[in-house]
Amino acid sequence: MRTISADVARRTALAAQGFAEPRPSGPVTRRHLQRVLGRVQLLQLDSVNVAVRAHYMPVFSRLGAYPHDLLDGAAWQHTARRPRLMVEYWAHEASLLPVEDWPLLLSGAKRPGWWRHYAQLADREPALVDDVLAAVKELGPVGAGTLETALGGAAGKPRPPGVSWWERSDVKRICEYLFGLGALTTGTRVNFQRLYDLTERVLPPAVLAAHPMDHGEAARGLVRRAARALGIATEPDLRDYYRLGPAESRLAVQELVEAGELEPVAVRGWRAPAYRAPGASVPRRVEGRALLAPFDPLIWERERTERIFGFRYRIEIYVPEPKREFGYYVFPFLLDGELVGRVDLKSDRAGGVLRVQAAFAEPGVAVPRVAAELAAELQHMAEWLGLEGVVVGERGNLAGPLAIAVG
Repeated sequence: MRTISADVARRTALAAQGFAEPRPSGPVTRRHLQRVLGRVQLLQLDSVNVAVRAHYMPVFSRLGAYPHDLLDGAAWQHTARRPRLMVEYWAHEASLLPVEDWPLLLSGAKRPGWWRHYAQLADREPALVDDVLAAVKELGPVGAGTLETALGGAAGKPRPPGVSWWERSDVKRICEYLFGLGALTTGTRVNFQRLYDLTERVLPPAVLAAHPMDHGEAARGLVRRAARALGIATEPDLRDYYRLGPAESRLAVQELVEAGELEPVAVRGWRAPAYRAPGASVPRRVEGRALLAPFDPLIWERERTERIFGFRYRIEIYVPEPKREFGYYVFPFLLDGELVGRVDLKSDRAGGVLRVQAAFAEPGVAVPRVAAELAAELQHMAEWLGLEGVVVGERGNLAGPLAIAVG
């Protein structure tokens, strides 16, 4: 087994995620978007919109400013000239992923999600399942609220066991259950509201024909994709990317190693064995800058982030404000391959500015350069979001130098 340094592992991980390549010098095109998707494999969705929706930001982090409708069109529109590139399903969490990967996620290799708790409702109310499918066929793409009205249902009924964080009507519950089974998917979104449609009307026939897929083959396919996205990873890292079960992941890793599709390596300072994707690039240097959303695949696994970058990162959305260490919605700042700081960002759409509510530099960094590079990236982000400027607050050890750099 080869032994490599932690620095080589870090550069491998960054290259796999697309951070070793310069941003496009001209307009960002669909081809650029496909290249990013080919690296990261999926884009996590999240409802928080304090700065920018989670799925838009990883593309900006890698490509710089691009039109939002480029991603919207690839995810939720289909024409003969520009076929849909992505579909929604439960992957790492709710995610956009390439349409051709849909059968892998529906194979049974991935553990059923929280929606499985609605099976009792579906068994108890089979007529409601039929009515929802019939209504979606007639009205879709359609939101759950419209379906609720069309079917004459009532909200506020008790939640099934295991689902304690969301009040839903029975119609919404059945929609989510059918979404989890793959009978429904997202036809489109309007103001981020999911509009359901029949999967057979959304996905290409060739993709539908590939389902069902062999359980073991699908698990290996998902681990291959995770390895490609991560570059170098422990087995739990690979497992987490698509939230596979431990047994499925370990067996798939073992089989891929035996087939020569994963290379076992030892990384100095890593306690667990690592696996390297064949052909993973190791650039001599990683240059450039990027702001990373909390749900960026480079950093979403917090233990891995700490292991690779020496950067402890936790999202504090659910922490009471007085107890927050860094802020509500904090973006780590990547500069020349290192995480050198973090900023708590908010898009003040009424005021037309990007607000830096707190800014912190990591110990030992060159603060003047970090402030200058971060200021430039924040201004670039503000322009991309259609905001007129950047306003820096007073909280954090980087706030003063950053305010000077922003001007």
